[in-house]
Amino acid sequence: MTAPAINGTKYPQPIDELLPAARTLTKELGEVPSRNRLMTEYRIGAPKATELRIRLVEEKAREIAARDTTTYNLVRGGTGGATDADVADAARRVAADPTASDYLRETARDVLADTAPDPLPAPVVPESTPPAAPDPAPVPEITPADPPAEVTPVSHPDTPAAPAPVRSAVVWPVVLLALPAFVAIWSGWVGLGGFTGFGIVHPLPGIWDSFSINSAITLPIGVETYGAYALYVWLSGRVPERARRFAKWSALGSLAIGALGQVAYHLLEAAGVTSAPWWITTAVACLPVAVLGMGAALAHLVRTHD
Repeated sequence: MTAPAINGTKYPQPIDELLPAARTLTKELGEVPSRNRLMTEYRIGAPKATELRIRLVEEKAREIAARDTTTYNLVRGGTGGATDADVADAARRVAADPTASDYLRETARDVLADTAPDPLPAPVVPESTPPAAPDPAPVPEITPADPPAEVTPVSHPDTPAAPAPVRSAVVWPVVLLALPAFVAIWSGWVGLGGFTGFGIVHPLPGIWDSFSINSAITLPIGVETYGAYALYVWLSGRVPERARRFAKWSALGSLAIGALGQVAYHLLEAAGVTSAPWWITTAVACLPVAVLGMGAALAHLVRTHD
């Protein structure tokens, strides 16, 4: 790879010989080129490109300083033969320069005030002609204003009408639907519990010996209550997405297990079986533990943000 021909040669050029071409490139771009642009343009290394760019930046700074010094000198009064237009132009630049000192900007404003054109002379009125007195303006008659008429606002044809208030659906029919389902589900689960070993227990021995409870009621309370709650969480739309997915599948699974439990009870009852097979007993015995785990998991997901 060879360097581009500058000053009639393709060999690497020193900084002083590259500087004129770099000035031309700076003028074309309107700004000092970057180090990478200089490296690509003249096929030079990073150190030489850095030094060349520093030289260009220094020249640009000197040029700006010289221009600003000339402008400030014009404002201070050292016109050096400049015309009034040059002085006014320089004063306007200094007055609008936020980096200039307060003194320079104030001086620039004074210069602009001095170079402003004189106002037009006032017309001369002959002394012999007395000024004409203006006719007195007639006093307008004030009449009481009419009360404003009531204006009916007219809506734009394209303006959408306000939505009518939506009444929420009544929920009392659900009670009528739930009562017979509750009786059937309760009796089915309690009966299946009796086939699988659930029965009367004394949960408070030594404390309340006469207190007893049928442990079979834990099946409808646990399984069906969790299914209804998970269904509510799924359809509410007010929970994180992970909780909604978990509630969806666990609600469907709970309802399916409830249906299978009812089927199993009625089949065993119709067949005259008094003791369920071991695999049905195993599945039914695991239900309270499974309901506890799913309920705790769903409660945790409902309170967790995605």
